[in-house]
Amino acid sequence: MYVEVLLMSLVKYEILTKVAEVASFTKAADALGLTQSAVSHAVSSLEKDFGFALIHRSRVGVTLTSEGQTMLRAMRQVLDAQELLQQEAAHIHGVTRGNVRIGVISSISSNWMPEIIRIMDNQFPGIQVELREGDYYEIEQWLLSGEIEAGFLNGQKSEQYQYTELQQDPLLCIVSDQSPLFNKSEIDIVDLEDMPFIMTSYKGTNDVKVLLEQYHVKPNIRFELSEEVGIVSMISHQLGISILPQLVIQTLPPTLRAIPLKQGAYRTIGIAMKHNASPVTKKFAEILSAWLMEQKNAL
Repeated sequence: MYVEVLLMSLVKYEILTKVAEVASFTKAADALGLTQSAVSHAVSSLEKDFGFALIHRSRVGVTLTSEGQTMLRAMRQVLDAQELLQQEAAHIHGVTRGNVRIGVISSISSNWMPEIIRIMDNQFPGIQVELREGDYYEIEQWLLSGEIEAGFLNGQKSEQYQYTELQQDPLLCIVSDQSPLFNKSEIDIVDLEDMPFIMTSYKGTNDVKVLLEQYHVKPNIRFELSEEVGIVSMISHQLGISILPQLVIQTLPPTLRAIPLKQGAYRTIGIAMKHNASPVTKKFAEILSAWLMEQKNAL
């Protein structure tokens, strides 16, 4: 009887976690393969058990109350502990299986993850990798709140997670063939003073802004965009220049060039994990590091 009650509680926790993630009863039901009434009943049952509201319902959608946010953090810890138990048991039996949720930036999801997931699928079919794309700030918050087990960050360190540096990604100046800088073999960052500039925009530590501040350079920032595709398009239309990581500009139109900076600037890419990382999370990090080493040796 006790086991049945415990299992039912875990199912309810999973349901509330999904509702919070997608901010919708309907979407949560679709994702979990349940009816909307079953999802609503599970949330109502939790509210009855706890004695306070967890969800605020309105015309614009579903949000958690402050009490709901507090309980959600505790529920995620319970669900993570359950997943860890299952993974440890499988590990003892010599089987690697389980789920791992990874926070990725767009350049990682497009350049690294397809091959990493292919390797994981081939070598460890029992591991289910879930990706959640965001900026550095969002990834760090997801990691701290327990929404993901690991995430890619650009150098942020904290006592609340372990961080391992993976790669230094050069920062390059992107210019069009109409720019006076187009034929240079390298660009001194001080030459960007007052030039029309398209700035990358995201929350968290902005590598380009840090670089410009380091050398006291103030370009004429015309636009701030979060998508690199938009930035490249702006440069193609001679609306400015920009500085972007090499990893996000694998291919450029023939009218654009990516030119190294004289200062040799780069962004640091690393993987952050919980201190008590599960066997599956550790296996993911192991496969990732081995693949990156192979790529480096192949150059």
